[in-house]
Formats: sequence, C-alpha cells, structure tokens
Amino acid sequence: MIYITGDVHGSISIGRRLNTKNFPEQKKMTKDDFVIISGDFGLIWNGDKEDQYWLKWLHKEKPFTTLFIDGNHENHDMLDAYPVEVWNGGKVHRINDSVIHLMRGQVFEIEGLKFFTFGGADSHDKQHRKEGISWWRREMPSYNEYEEGLSNLDKHDWTVDYVITHTCSSSTMVHIATRLGFQYELDQMHSYFYNLEVKLKYKQWFFGHFHEDIEFPNDQRLLYIDVLKVK
Repeated sequence: MIYITGDVHGSISIGRRLNTKNFPEQKKMTKDDFVIISGDFGLIWNGDKEDQYWLKWLHKEKPFTTLFIDGNHENHDMLDAYPVEVWNGGKVHRINDSVIHLMRGQVFEIEGLKFFTFGGADSHDKQHRKEGISWWRREMPSYNEYEEGLSNLDKHDWTVDYVITHTCSSSTMVHIATRLGFQYELDQMHSYFYNLEVKLKYKQWFFGHFHEDIEFPNDQRLLYIDVLKVK
C-alpha cells in the first residue's frame, strides 16, 4: 500500500496527521508499505531533540516506511550532508531505516509503479528568514538537477505513473491563483514543470506547498491535510 499527504512541517503537524485516529489505515500497514510526504517534511531542521524524537517515532512507532521529497522549508545543508545511495532505481538520502528522502529528478519503481520526484520551491517569506538558520538557497534546484530530471525521464520514455513535486507548473499556478485569489510570480521551477506537463505521460500529479486540498481537471492534485491512497 502507498499513501500520500502534503506538508507536515515537522513537529507542527506530523504527530496529528499520522496518528491512528486521523490515519487509521496504518493499522493494516507494514514497513513494506509507504507514506509519501510531498515536501516541507521539516524534521531535518537543526538536529535537536525534537527532530530526533519524531524521526524515532516514525522509525520505531509507525508500522510503515516514510518517504519524502524536500520542500522549501528544510535545512538543505543538513539534508545534503547525508550520503547518497540508490534505492528502487533512484537516488535517495536514507535518514534512518524507515525514513527516506527521495531526491530531485529521480524515477523510482515502487510496488510496480513509476514515480517521478522533484522537490524544492521558492520561499515567498524568505525576506523574513535568516540564511543558514531558517532559509537555504538550495531550496531552488541547480542546473544539474534540472538536467538530471530530463535525462532520467528520457530513460523511461517520458512515461511514469505518478509525479510528486512540492510546487507546481505555471499552468496549474494560474488555476490556484484563480481559485484562492492571490497574486503570484512565476519562476524557473514553474516553467520547468510546465514543460514536463505538456510532454510527460502520467496518471496523476501530486504536489503540496499551498496548504489546501484541491483536485484540478488536469489530473493534478494539491495536497495538504488529506492522506490519499495511491491506487
């Protein structure tokens, strides 16, 4: 079984989101099953006791394996310090035996399904944050990460089952702005994802970042509190 949810922002909501009351389906899960968090995982932040408590909680107390892509609210220096290994066909940072970071521009085969993952996003509140303390430039992808994503999709003939990103394409951003009534600025990630959107064959595209739960007509799903089963 595979489930997916949106931003948890570390201790702010992970205990509430993934407890047995709000997520009773986990009672039938094992470590061979997965919960995917679509960015802003937030438990690779400063390595303090609170981070360690919740990472241990996921590892020891939860029956499933936790997978996550990075969002903009991560300590990217700390995340990048983990050694890179290959897991199910793509590059990962293994945080512990059952918490795994799915790196940018990778294609993973999980339970017979192909997932393209690409974390990162621009923080619109970065002017209120301090670099290296609460904000990191690595929230936005490098040229090599963009290129690696294209190369990996070439290897899979531009066909996957699911796409998981933190932010969205430029076309979907227009839908979100209309629906939620806010102004926006497009950046390189939005354009990159739009170019993927028009070429890539996929069943469903999941993303987070905007703290709403909305299904769009282009087979894209904004996730926040909902925990959905991937079928």
